[in-house]
Amino acid sequence: MEQWSKAHSIHVEMTPEYITPETVHLAEGFDGITNMQASDIVEPVYSKLKELGIPVIAQRSAGYEMYDIKAASDNDVIITNVPSYSPESIAEFAVYAAMRLIRNSDEIDQRVASQNFTWEPSIRSHSIQSLKVAVIGVGRIGSRVAKIYKHGFGAEVVGYDIVEREEFKTHVAYQPDLQTAIKDADIVSIHMPLTEDNYHQFNHDLFNQMKPGATLINAARGKIVNTQDLIEAIDRGQIRNAALDVYEDEGPFIPKNWEGKTIEDEVFLQILNHPKIHYTPHIAYYTDIAVQNLVEGGLNSALEVIKTGTNQHRVN
Repeated sequence: MEQWSKAHSIHVEMTPEYITPETVHLAEGFDGITNMQASDIVEPVYSKLKELGIPVIAQRSAGYEMYDIKAASDNDVIITNVPSYSPESIAEFAVYAAMRLIRNSDEIDQRVASQNFTWEPSIRSHSIQSLKVAVIGVGRIGSRVAKIYKHGFGAEVVGYDIVEREEFKTHVAYQPDLQTAIKDADIVSIHMPLTEDNYHQFNHDLFNQMKPGATLINAARGKIVNTQDLIEAIDRGQIRNAALDVYEDEGPFIPKNWEGKTIEDEVFLQILNHPKIHYTPHIAYYTDIAVQNLVEGGLNSALEVIKTGTNQHRVN
């Protein structure tokens, strides 16, 4: 941000505070806001921004479900996002997370830490090449995930997306529906944006349609997965394990330091303490190039709205 500020000769101030009704007053005297937060942004934030004459919040992520789009529009506040900042970073992390589970890395690490160097059946794994992978959401990120599995490992890759793109068919075999895509897959990797239609789409019923012993990867949006149903599916053996880079109620926790504090979210605690769930705090994107693209993308969008009244990445 400091580099962008200097290059554009524009004053930029930074704060660790989230935008809330209690903190929105901090924007007084500024022409625009760029923001990155996972928790909901609710009224009277938008009416206060209108009162302050601030026309834009430029969200530094692809997802924007934390905004009340109607309230923003009603108060003439434009919300923008950064739809693509480093799909490679997220794709690579999703595959890495799957490999940790498939290769039993957590158990191996624990054994090595206790100086147990024996070879046991519990740490023997499958090769990725021998597995079938289902990529759910074959867009910027999902297509790269499919490409890594198909051309990097030689795995069989199927996928489902509401839009089938011809250029991706060299590394993914599209299936007619979600259920067909997941039914025989050893790894199911989710890469969809969150919509009203896919909220809790991965639930008890869908888990029962997955191949027993499958691995689930979610580096997309937490609310796509019913977390309690996932935990139950793992506990009864329907799902072997899961890697979650997102959690449906992560807003109060990410990205914050909770050391020494009491977490009262019982479902989140189950995730953190479950031996068959590998959790990471929404960091799949977190690489140098992604951060640079997000910062510059957010600032550029905010500046364009201030100067022209609109932006190609506006979502309302």
